[in-house]
Amino acid sequence: MIGDRWGVTEAEVTRRYPCDDLVTAPTLQLWRGVTVRAEPEIVWRWVTQIRLAPYSYDWIDNLGRRSPQHLHPLPEPVPGDYFTTALGGRRFGKIIAVVPSEHLTGRIMGAFMSYVLVRDDPTTRLLLKIVMAQGRLVAPLLTVGDLVMARRQLLNLGWLAEQTSPV
Repeated sequence: MIGDRWGVTEAEVTRRYPCDDLVTAPTLQLWRGVTVRAEPEIVWRWVTQIRLAPYSYDWIDNLGRRSPQHLHPLPEPVPGDYFTTALGGRRFGKIIAVVPSEHLTGRIMGAFMSYVLVRDDPTTRLLLKIVMAQGRLVAPLLTVGDLVMARRQLLNLGWLAEQTSPV
């Protein structure tokens, strides 16, 4: 499918992601990835801030409200917490699974997504996989829309982590 992969290697596509355990027969699978010049612990702190804002195109998915550009002292996410805040402050989704500095997996509107951090000294690979069991008819639209939004989100999170990193 056009747009199902961006910034990932074949090995990253074939690896197992936590969301794979939640949707065993997906009709939609998307992979995204960026290399970040920062330690996983710093990248992780930015990934967990998705709870505060979407970090993609704020004028679209956050009604013009800017995603925070500095780290907030947030507690570690836990399953059951809300996943993100968008559309000017509304909470969406649910965190399903967490391993600090390794992965954050959540669900939003029937889609399960895993943000996975892979140490690749001196950088970190920030990977995102999204799966859905339903939605075969809207999959092409979701794929293209997600490609634009998820790409921007990962690039923004990576840039912010690099600005925070002492490296």
